[in-house]
Amino acid sequence: MTCPICQKRNAARFCPARAEKICSVCCGTEREVTIDCPSDCAYLLSAHRYENDHPRALPADTALLDVRIEQDTIERHGPLLSALAFAVVKFSTAHSLTADPDVLAVLRTLAESYKTLASGIIYEQPPTALLERELYDALSAFLAEARAASAPAPFAPVKDSEIFQLLVFLFRMGLLHTNGRPRSRRFLAFLRRQFRATPELQREPSRIIVP
Repeated sequence: MTCPICQKRNAARFCPARAEKICSVCCGTEREVTIDCPSDCAYLLSAHRYENDHPRALPADTALLDVRIEQDTIERHGPLLSALAFAVVKFSTAHSLTADPDVLAVLRTLAESYKTLASGIIYEQPPTALLERELYDALSAFLAEARAASAPAPFAPVKDSEIFQLLVFLFRMGLLHTNGRPRSRRFLAFLRRQFRATPELQREPSRIIVP
């Protein structure tokens, strides 16, 4: 049987996303690119284990890489950072098409917005893509509530400059835990594992095509 993607090689590997066999080369090159792989695919999990053992280095021109993050800020606002990450996981659980690039784009845009706020300038340039805009609005609303003077515990009073650092921290974490593929959810899977025991999260909707 010939691989339906390349029309050249032997199709010997079953792809749960396509519900058909494809060749191993196309599985490797199209995985999380043109193929929207389910999170429990054995070949995807194997690839992620390899990536865990071979972390990639960030390019020198990576956005926000020059920002200094104070360790004290991370420690003091740990509950807020955790809640922010949980908000991302909740959104991605409710919107199954959310991928790492969407999350990273929103975190970067929000960080840049809070950078201007910290300098006394109000300037926003929300994403234009619908899903990213919805995530941006959800996180913006969450952070605005946390920033308000009446925000309840466990959040300590937080400055715009500190929120900026938290967003940059989470953005860098995402860069380190994704693999750069357009449909990758490796970073989201990492975040989801941190809240595995939280009953509020439902199981990720399956993207497996049932024959």
